[in-house]
Amino acid sequence: MPKVIVAGSINTDVLTTMRRAPRPGETVSGETVAFGRGGKGLNQGIAAARQGVAVEFIGRVGRDAFGDQALAFLQANGVGTGGVHRTDTATGTAIVMVDAHAENSIVVIPAANGEVSAADLDAVAIAAGDILVSQFEIPRATIAEFFRRGRAAGATTVLNAAPALDDAPDSLWADIDILVVNETELGHFAGVDLASDAAADAVAAAARRLMRRPGQTVVATLGVRGALAVTAEDQVIVPGRKVKAVDTTGAGDCFVGAVAARLALGDTLPQAMGHANVAASIAVTRVGAGDAMPTGAEVLALLA
Repeated sequence: MPKVIVAGSINTDVLTTMRRAPRPGETVSGETVAFGRGGKGLNQGIAAARQGVAVEFIGRVGRDAFGDQALAFLQANGVGTGGVHRTDTATGTAIVMVDAHAENSIVVIPAANGEVSAADLDAVAIAAGDILVSQFEIPRATIAEFFRRGRAAGATTVLNAAPALDDAPDSLWADIDILVVNETELGHFAGVDLASDAAADAVAAAARRLMRRPGQTVVATLGVRGALAVTAEDQVIVPGRKVKAVDTTGAGDCFVGAVAARLALGDTLPQAMGHANVAASIAVTRVGAGDAMPTGAEVLALLA
């Protein structure tokens, strides 16, 4: 069976909850604080592994307690860590503030994540049919080489272009098979203003502005409205699932990881998106990021 290979970020999340986030220059009282495992890469790797597929991880952590905890968490969830290197730089950290409406504000300190290099990719063999996943929390040149190798080996490449940064080489964009963005990221890269309730045709038109070659697909996540898969010739919307959210941190990562897992299991992209929408709807009912990812059995129970 094909495996999922994630090249990405590993963070320790400092998660705080409060009635509302502070305005500039203001101090507010928080309600809770907790330490958890996060980083878009780790979240996506855990989300994929919990769907029951083999996952290998490429990344970096520090030689510190946070690095020890992150490696232990990955390994406990069945994620291969042979591609995770230790460095003298501290493990990445994210400060996550969640308000009473489940909206979050996040400050990320990349630290060791900024050192993930093309040489690190040598630790994991890529085979035809594998699903390669990355995000914009490690150096873009490293992602470009990761995808170049993946395409040459006959793998499928999946990029979550978040956060919305503009320093990726053209070769990276051309080597993406499936690009996953939310409406804000899509508008940023397409150079258009997209309202949160923009019609599917408007979203699809913006998505097609990001395509660099035939055969690419852009998946736009639309929150409770679901997700839209766009090709040069067609578009398919997969409905979302409404729930009472308590923490939306990592919901997009859950979607990406679950899509990758289901593709490795042989689903079509629309089938994988339907599964992933349900997975993300479960994740937002829990506090945290990596810890909140549901299992495949939980998702299948709701789809039954």
